Amino acid sequence: MSKNSNGMNPKSIPKCVGIIMDGNRRFARSKGLPLFEGHRRGLEKVKELIGWAKELDVAYVVLFALSTENWNRTRDELTYLMGLFKLMLTKELEAMRQAGVRVRCVGERGRFSPELQKLMAEAEERTALNKELTIVLALSYGGRAEIIDAANRAIASGESKVTEESFARHLWTAGMPDPDLIIRTSGEMRLSGFLPWQSVYSELFFAKTYWPDFSREEFQAILEEFSKRQRRNGK
Repeated sequence: MSKNSNGMNPKSIPKCVGIIMDGNRRFARSKGLPLFEGHRRGLEKVKELIGWAKELDVAYVVLFALSTENWNRTRDELTYLMGLFKLMLTKELEAMRQAGVRVRCVGERGRFSPELQKLMAEAEERTALNKELTIVLALSYGGRAEIIDAANRAIASGESKVTEESFARHLWTAGMPDPDLIIRTSGEMRLSGFLPWQSVYSELFFAKTYWPDFSREEFQAILEEFSKRQRRNGK
């Protein structure tokens, strides 16, 4: 059976990986660093992850970057996070574009500033034709909010009968494959509203490592463990 350059069987590599990037603040506290430094290190880890995913031939990565509940954090922290999002959608975008990475943003865009909403749209437009890897940024994302919004869209469309397939077309993630596996870092063992509709048959992995400390070796080990699991999808 043929294997890729990383020694993995291409048929066993997940097409779509969801990641709950948890533990930035706890990482900073554990290192005696300023709280915001944990978030900055988290962005640096995202840049590394993009390289790992490309090397391992993963087609989609969904990153839980900001939940609907995270808006309850302090104004200073939110301001800093908005600055990081702006940095990723401007300075870091060109490197992603040249690397063949497509960017999608899903969530409640209307809660962001007009400037950030414009940058999200421009990032999607500028990378729309890239096919090496798709990075989906879940920003102001909540699974219940997504399902309610999809239900309202289905009603507004006048559908006489809603099916799973037609309902999925109204989701923010429409056109994205369901995640084959979901990884959460930091030791917490819950999904916290991340992709509840899409994750019904996802394999779950909970790493004790804080997100800024997450390594390529740990990522590949999870993918290798995933390849050993039998996925019957209810059959």
